[in-house]
Amino acid sequence: MTESAYRSLPSVDALLQSEEVVDLVRNFSHEAVTTVAREVLGKARAAIKDTGSAPDMESMVSEIVKRADRAWGVWPKPVVNATGVVLHTNLGRSPLSSDAARAAAESASIYSDLEFDLASGKRGSRNAHISDLLSQTTGAEAGIAVNNNASAVLLTLAAVAGANGEKNEVIVSRGEAVEIGGGFRIPDVMRQSGATLVEVGTTNRTYAADYEAAITPKTAAILKVHPSNFVVEGFTHVPELSDMVDVGKKHGIPVINDLGSGCLVDTRKYGLDQEPKAQDSVSDGAALTLFSGDKLLGGPQAGLIAGEKKWVDLVSKHPLARAVRIDKMTLSAIAATLVSYLKGAYEEEIPIWNMISMSEAEIARRAEKWQTESGVGEVQRARSAVGGGSLPGQTLPTTVLTIEPSHSADSFAANLRRAPVAVIARIENDRILLDPRTVLATQDNAVIEAIKFANGQSTR
Repeated sequence: MTESAYRSLPSVDALLQSEEVVDLVRNFSHEAVTTVAREVLGKARAAIKDTGSAPDMESMVSEIVKRADRAWGVWPKPVVNATGVVLHTNLGRSPLSSDAARAAAESASIYSDLEFDLASGKRGSRNAHISDLLSQTTGAEAGIAVNNNASAVLLTLAAVAGANGEKNEVIVSRGEAVEIGGGFRIPDVMRQSGATLVEVGTTNRTYAADYEAAITPKTAAILKVHPSNFVVEGFTHVPELSDMVDVGKKHGIPVINDLGSGCLVDTRKYGLDQEPKAQDSVSDGAALTLFSGDKLLGGPQAGLIAGEKKWVDLVSKHPLARAVRIDKMTLSAIAATLVSYLKGAYEEEIPIWNMISMSEAEIARRAEKWQTESGVGEVQRARSAVGGGSLPGQTLPTTVLTIEPSHSADSFAANLRRAPVAVIARIENDRILLDPRTVLATQDNAVIEAIKFANGQSTR
């Protein structure tokens, strides 16, 4: 029986001559497709060894096409975020504004004046334009962009303290020597930078006097770290940044403020707690303020450093700055994102702020449309989350389409992901929740078709 199963397997040539695989060969190399066909045949032989039966020709061809699509198709693949988590880390955090996406695409497809001064005809600085925009949006003297905020922290510590000989101690509150995510721990980063960590205070209460008492001739900087993705409540005390700056100025020591997600707007306007703003950090006197580009700023992944020119220059000239340099496409997208704030158009132009500011009536209208046009589920009240290591525990009122599948919620969610345009839902109490807040206005039809697909209805 097993021998006949082996004999029933098609040859590599037979697989390559099937219509679907011939199309692959037209688009990709013959060698690459042949390799995939051989892998599928190997899997089929293994299946015969385990079960005694062989897959049919049609399923093997389908497997070749699927493997080719996974390996050579466009990636990352677009999905619909219907989870209600605005900054969904696993789904790429902030979708770019149309202006930012266009700027990135144009910078990639044509030559540009990235490092060329059109006026003088000589080499220019790739950082000059971003520095100006950071100055205009935060009030800082200068700024620089690197590839992410972890790099911004590492580079800043290396420049200010790690390469400073005997003067390499950085003072941090015990309550702020934290792990932000993905194993990113402040003490570990500090060691990698060459700086020496000096912890002060306790995990729940630290005072400005604690920083001052720890200052020695070896002190290079004071570091303040915003916890970003957790909150310590109860019997706590954290000194104001301005108080820390007073201590630093008294002793001629810079204060570095790592805001983590960072923000340029008043989040209280949207019924949320206030996330620390970069402008306030600068006005309170931080020598350097560090924050992300792809969280509450709503741009691409980047680390932004704004502050006093002498400190920004020091950071910019450190050898590590080359290793964490930002690419031209991301630089273009960051520039376009910052311009949206200067125009006062961030709610209209930046997707995450459009989502956060979306009216409850608009959200409810869209949820009702999904229910009406799919004929599935119930419209109910719920809560959306900001997510992405920003505003921990903060939620926004929303309206969702709730579906109680006849089988398991997990299998229904899996079918949503298999739809022509994959839709990512959240599951609560074995129910599917689809939240319009995080779905782009252009994606409503994709959600409706995915619901029909997952429910076994025809989408044709």
